[in-house]
Amino acid sequence: MPDLLFELFSEEIPARMQAKAADDLRRMVTDRLVAEGLVYEGAKAFATPRRLTLTVHGIPARQSDLKEERRGPRVGGPETAIQGFLKATGLASIDEAKIQRDPKKGDFYVALIEKPGRATLDVLADMLPVIIRTFPWPKSMRWGERSARPSSLQWVRPLHSIVATFGMETEEPDVVNFSVDGITAGQTTFGHRFMAPAAISVRRFEDYETKLQAAKVVLDPQARKDIILAEAKTLAQAQNLELVEDQALLDEVAGLVEWPVVLMGSFDKEFLSIPGEVIRATIRNNQKCFVVSDPKTGKLTNKFILTANIEASDGGKTIIGGNERVIRARLSDAKFFYETDLKIRLEDRLPKFDGIVFHEKLGTQGERIKRIERLAAEIAPLVGADVERTKRAAHLAKADLLTEVVGEFPELQGLMGKYYALAQGEDASVAAASEEHYKPQGPADRVPTDPVSIAVALADKIDTLAGFWAIDEKPTGSKDPYALRRAALGVIRTVLDNNLRMKLSSVLVSPVMRVLDKHVLLTNAEHHSTMRSQLWNAPASHEAALAILSKLLDYGVNPKWLVEEKLAKPILELLAFFADRLKVQLREQGARHDLVDAVFALEGQDDLLMVVRRVEALGKFLDTDDGKNLLAGTKRASNILAIEEKKDKRSYDGAPDPALYSLPEEKALAKAIEQVKVEAGAAIANEDFAGAMGVLAKLRPAVDAFFDKVKVNDDDPKVRENRLKLLNEIRAATRAVADFSKIQD
Repeated sequence: MPDLLFELFSEEIPARMQAKAADDLRRMVTDRLVAEGLVYEGAKAFATPRRLTLTVHGIPARQSDLKEERRGPRVGGPETAIQGFLKATGLASIDEAKIQRDPKKGDFYVALIEKPGRATLDVLADMLPVIIRTFPWPKSMRWGERSARPSSLQWVRPLHSIVATFGMETEEPDVVNFSVDGITAGQTTFGHRFMAPAAISVRRFEDYETKLQAAKVVLDPQARKDIILAEAKTLAQAQNLELVEDQALLDEVAGLVEWPVVLMGSFDKEFLSIPGEVIRATIRNNQKCFVVSDPKTGKLTNKFILTANIEASDGGKTIIGGNERVIRARLSDAKFFYETDLKIRLEDRLPKFDGIVFHEKLGTQGERIKRIERLAAEIAPLVGADVERTKRAAHLAKADLLTEVVGEFPELQGLMGKYYALAQGEDASVAAASEEHYKPQGPADRVPTDPVSIAVALADKIDTLAGFWAIDEKPTGSKDPYALRRAALGVIRTVLDNNLRMKLSSVLVSPVMRVLDKHVLLTNAEHHSTMRSQLWNAPASHEAALAILSKLLDYGVNPKWLVEEKLAKPILELLAFFADRLKVQLREQGARHDLVDAVFALEGQDDLLMVVRRVEALGKFLDTDDGKNLLAGTKRASNILAIEEKKDKRSYDGAPDPALYSLPEEKALAKAIEQVKVEAGAAIANEDFAGAMGVLAKLRPAVDAFFDKVKVNDDDPKVRENRLKLLNEIRAATRAVADFSKIQD
């Protein structure tokens, strides 16, 4: 079957747009082909700095003929309905329609519509111009004499030519006949801008790719990446050095060249006094070059690797020299910034934060740093961190945001704080926290492991979450401008990976209270300083909040409203958010989200590590026959209770009366429940969740026998009530480990 070759040749396409543009081109063309009934065998798109290319093979030469029967109005129906039917079907008169007999509904007119398929060449001529004009570039432009016309073509960069051929592999292909904004599709493309700029006539993809290769253009982006990486490694190894690989930079550089030529340059050794990350950021950001390290020491050397787009007659000496001059100037600036930063101690920078707004409802960066410092000190004992070191680390952690180097390279925030802290003689754990408190920044990033870093990292993320929940600015749908989902996942990973025991509800109270201090509690300016002092120095507990808030009665404020709406509500909503994020985390690890629901449904389940251990034990238990059968029995009990409680408009809480047991199965179930309550409670107290599940399994025979032999809705109202209470006991006993009603069958 015929193949399509489609190329859009233009001025340089930004590297960051190329991969998506190639994918968009493939998607738009193939989706339209399928919509036209032209099912293809395969398609592949490519991008270089100057072209987007698509090849689609195995396309039918023409559309299939369409035959369709369309049912019309009833015979003898209104004339308007008949005329509408004729217009819709294209029939000249009703005599051209068939009559379909229907003994029940009567006779109907039926039109047989035959629509011959079009040649694929004609279909392509219609669809390709539309795709070009509607192509979804993030940014586009108009150019030339036609640019003033509203109907002129918009493209990412000036479009110069279009290749569009269609035909069988064994035959001369046809040119798809169309034009866009004065550019007519043909068979002509162009090679490398400098080394082979002449026009090239192409027929189909195979000779197109071959001729481009001869004209110094590597069409496939992956092939360009492979060339750059292989040659860069070879150059480095030739001098007993090692390339510092950088996938993002490799992707970008491959989008800047059509014919990659890899060269090595150098810079003055004096610049190696700058931290390696600063050197790398300078060379990477400004010149798109790779750095090289000494494999013996792991430190950077004064070499760099660049990728040119031309085979220079002088072997690249001029290109290397030009890059060396620019890099020397950039590194001089970086060295100046670094040395200037070292002259100012980190703590001396902090007063400037008082004039920088973090968020209009959450105060300045200076206020936020104080909240983080206080919260980190509260968390420190929970994670085994030294309190004073933690307070010092939290105090300095954000200071490098005001340094010259971080101003130039924001991606180095935290890391530079660590270097500056070490340079001014801070404790190693205090310095490390400057870098590690931002972690993890994504699923592939590591979590902090040093106790001081853990405390500051948790305080930073929890303060952010608590603050935005307290002012009711939560993520909605796909919108999360403050990266709150990432912050919550960061807390979860830090807690779980470090096996930390921590009750989130208690930890959340103080940061929420401190936000309330600024926005709710200050109803009387005269008492501002007193209230703030009490709030900021209160223990992190609900009881402390109640005690302080109750004093507001003197100021005409209702403390119950404050606690329920402004303190408890955001904490409960934030705990639910953590539950949702934990579900995401566990689901990615293969766990069932309904088991997380079942555990979180119990009161006080805000110890993330214990929740996960419960979920793991519950999952293993439900994989057994005992677990499956007990789940079925418990759900049956819950369903009966729900029905009867709704009907009776009451609940069946309270202990059943043993004197009303008349059947051995009732007595056996009651005895089993009492035994399970004691043993499961002891196992839970010892955090032996697997043991608690094993205890629950003892309920299975008694539950099965009860439902097999006992009529719950007995004719005697007292017996019925007692048996419903016994069913509630089943539900209560299983709730020692999880809410079984939340578990899916």
